[in-house]
Parts: sequence; structure tokens; C-alpha cells
Amino acid sequence: MSARGAQSLVAAALGALQTLAFVHTTLWWLPLLCTAVLAALVWPAPPARAAWLGWLYGSTWLGAGVWWLFISLHRYGGLPAWLAVLAVALLCMALALYLALAMALFARWRRGRIAVDVALFAAVWLLAELARTVIFTGFPWLASGYAQIDGPLAAWAPWIGVSGIGVLTAVVGGLLGAAWQQRADARRALPAAAVALALPALSAAWGTQEFSRPAGELDVSLLQGNVPQDEKFSMAYVPQALAWVAHALGQARGELVVAPETAVPLLPEQLAELLPDYWPALRARFENSPRALLVGVPLGDMSRGYTNSVVGLSAASRGGTPYRYDKVHLVPFGEFIPTGFHWFTELMNIPLGDFARGPLDAPSFAVGRQRVAPNICYEDLFGAELARRFIDPARAPTIFANLSNIGWFGDTIAVPQHLNISRMRTLEFQRPMLRATNTGATAIVDHRARVTASLAPFTQGVLEGRVQGREGLTPFAWWSARFGLWPWLVLAAAVIGLSRLVPPAPCAPAGRAVRP
Repeated sequence: MSARGAQSLVAAALGALQTLAFVHTTLWWLPLLCTAVLAALVWPAPPARAAWLGWLYGSTWLGAGVWWLFISLHRYGGLPAWLAVLAVALLCMALALYLALAMALFARWRRGRIAVDVALFAAVWLLAELARTVIFTGFPWLASGYAQIDGPLAAWAPWIGVSGIGVLTAVVGGLLGAAWQQRADARRALPAAAVALALPALSAAWGTQEFSRPAGELDVSLLQGNVPQDEKFSMAYVPQALAWVAHALGQARGELVVAPETAVPLLPEQLAELLPDYWPALRARFENSPRALLVGVPLGDMSRGYTNSVVGLSAASRGGTPYRYDKVHLVPFGEFIPTGFHWFTELMNIPLGDFARGPLDAPSFAVGRQRVAPNICYEDLFGAELARRFIDPARAPTIFANLSNIGWFGDTIAVPQHLNISRMRTLEFQRPMLRATNTGATAIVDHRARVTASLAPFTQGVLEGRVQGREGLTPFAWWSARFGLWPWLVLAAAVIGLSRLVPPAPCAPAGRAVRP
């Protein structure tokens, strides 16, 4: 095998290997090393070669991490296996183009000066991750910062969020890659390696700073129905599932009970036809007691549009309109069909539709002293959107509640991956997260990302526990609520612009390969 072929194989292998850390978070160091090897490979490469290596790395990164999309498309969607594999592969390869472009730009603009080039590497890495977060509604699953949830770099989460931790990942990897490339010159290589190793060490010594304070405690009950996904919307199975929900609600002891996304899988008029007493009995149970309920249910009609929603019932809603939260960030192909892709969704048997979006600045659900902010399914990937609820500290959530159903993806790594995404949100905002899911991971996560109670995935049960609400704003909550992702875009552009003002080193003309 040629040297170029070996490099390609290494880039592809390392992109896949690093995804282990998104599940087994004690391997937080692994993506740092994999990023370092990628940096070492692209450092001397011309732009086209750097783009190829970045594309291979990004394609296998996503392919090894989100292969479970195949299950929803094939097992539950009815797509032929070959077409489902092709669809997932094309998605991963398309999203990897962002990293390919980033590496090409790095190769074109690098200056041959370690400090400048490491900053440039981190800036284009950031742009690639921002593109994946935003373009075509965004798919930031497996953003590099999530692999650090149990690593020392996580101490920066309340300051700079997951995107900032991704930048630090690129800085450490870039420094190590540069050190390897300059290994023949100890005066250049050793300082780069020392700084790379010092960043995690100093972060660990610094630790996570407290920006929030206790705001009282709440007893909670979280339902996990474990409804088989292929039967969840079957009219033959729905009455059985609804009977279990009603029974579990009667047995739950918490002041707040949370049932997962589409725990009631029928529209109100459908439910009234099938079980006319079900919803009135549910309202009476919670509106005539000191307890409260958040339950996932689809709402709407043909004329007003349909929403994936959460309804809140408590004494405050007695005789009036219940609390309602409508999902804001919809899933492409699952909850809305992108223009030009109706032909693709027509090949599947999944109950899809074009759902309406809820308001960005949704109010919280009041339960005693607590303000509980629901989010549905993968909405907890978008921290900058959740941050909008912190504009007014007096109305800011004290607790997050994620209602999910990722039964579409089977018993796979999607379950722990999603749990770790929720854990990152708790660090960014220093708010606990209640996770009520159909198949897992149903858990209570405190404001320091510790799972204090959980149910075994793919079992049926009710998780009883206590959660401590929190008040106060982290720096990330403050600036992200006001500016979203724009500061990162401005920073990346500024670093790139300033790097272009630095004259290239005599031995490394910009855009040309540097041979070791």
C-alpha cells in the first residue's frame, strides 16, 4: 500500500474510532488523539489532499456514530435494506463535506507558524461544526464537545458551551499534530506539546465553577412505557398502552409526573372517539390535586396544523386552558418534509407529516416554586435555542424536562448518546434535566451532569426520585440567550482574518505542501 493510501486508511479508521468516546465517556482522551493525528496528516498536505482526508475522517465519524438511523428507515420505515444503508451513507458523506472544506481552507491559508496555524485549525474546525449545527435546520449530533462530558475540558461548559469545548478539542489536537510535524525541531515541538497537555490538566485543576444556587426540591415520577415502536401507533395496541399510562399515573407518587413524547399517541378527537372518558379523567386527577403532570401528545387539526406537543395539567389549569408546549425544532423527514423530498418519504411506512413549529420563547410550567421547561426529543441538542428561555432571569427555568421517544432507533448506542447530550445541557446552564422516555434513557440528571437515578433501558416502569431546582445564570446562559451562535461565527471569522495578515514563514508558503 502506498503512503497516501495508508494515510487515507488511518484518517477513516480514526474518524470511526473516536466515536467510542460519545458512549464510553471515560475515553474522553481518544478524540483528542484522533484529532491530533488528523491535524498531523493535513498539516503538510495541499488543499485537495487535506479535503480528502477531512472528508474521510468526517464520513466515518458520523457513519460509526449514527448508523442506527438505518433501523428507523428499514425496520420501521420499510425501506429496502440497501436503500436504507445508502440513505444513511449519503447523509454522513454529505455532512462530512463541511469538515472537508474546513481542512482544505486550513491547507490553503496556513502560515507555517505554529501558534497561528493552530488558531486557524481551531477556527475552521469551529466553522465546520457550526455549519452542521445550523444548515438545513442542523444535525449537531456527535459534535466534538460531547465526547468531553466526563473529561477535564467539561469544566468550560458553563462558560463556553459545547461549541467552545469543541474548539478546545481542536486546539489540543492541533497543538499535538503540530508538535509531531515539528518533531525534528525540539525548540518548536516541545512547547506545542506542553501547552496541549497543560490545557486538560489545568482545566481539571480548575474544576467546574458554581454559578447557580439551590431553588428548592421537587419529588418527581418519570414514566417509561417501553411501547414497541412498530405497535406504538397501531389502533389495536393503543388502548393497551393508554391503559398502562393511566395505571402508572395512578401509582406515581411525585409532585410532578412526566410521561414521554406521544405517551398519548392520538389526537384529541381520535382519543375522544376511542376512549371518551380518558382525557376528562386525566384532567380531573391532576386538576383536583396538588400534583402536576407533563404528558406528550399530538395536538391540532387539518385547518390549524398539527404539533408535537406537551400538555401540562395542574390545579392552575382547572376550569381553564391547560399549559401547552409545542415542539420548536422539528426533525427533517420525521416531522417536516424538506422541499423536493416527498418522493423519499412516500417510500416509507412511518407516520410522517408536516408539523407546525411552536414559539421560540415558550413559558415554563409552574410546579410549586419550580419553573419546568419542557423540550421534546432532540431539541436538547440545540443549546443556543434553549438559552432563549434565560433572557429574563426571573422567568428562567429552574428545571429542564426532556420528553423523548427514540424507540425508532432500537437498542443501540443512540440511547447513551442522547443521555450524554442532555448531560451537557445541565453543565451549560447548571440546571437539572428530567428525562422521561419511551425506551430509555429515563433518568434524573443533576446540575453537574451526574445521573442521580435512572431506569434500565427497554423496561417498563416509573422512576421515582427527587430533583433540586436551580436559580442563577451561567456565563453561557447569559451570552447565548442574547447572541446565540453569532459570537462563535464572529470569532472564527476574526481568527481567520487575522491569520491572513501574518506573513507565511519562509519554509512554508501558504497553500503548498510542507514535506517533513
